[in-house]
Amino acid sequence: MKNYNLNNRFEDFAASVVILFNRPLKSFAADYLAKQLIRSACSAALNFGEFEGAGSNKDKANKLRITLKELRESLRNFNIQVKANLIDDNKVVAIQNENDQLIRIVVTLLKKYN
Repeated sequence: MKNYNLNNRFEDFAASVVILFNRPLKSFAADYLAKQLIRSACSAALNFGEFEGAGSNKDKANKLRITLKELRESLRNFNIQVKANLIDDNKVVAIQNENDQLIRIVVTLLKKYN
């Protein structure tokens, strides 16, 4: 299998989300959405790691689909938080951009394994 050297990007993305919310939040909604975003961002990174270790193309495609689902959930969560004024758009634009780029990469990889 070709090494895509994307592990660091996925790990950095998840870590940036963890760091962004590394403080007590003031509302139930902010806390709820922050925790869910941390889970989905970390899940994307962990499932991408599983993809790289998968044995069959079917298993690889399945791990990529899960990764894609989690990345899309993360992006939607960011959008909701920005629209609800729970986070400042200026603080997360770089993370959202990386989220979008990772989605595009996973979609491209998924085409190879379907």
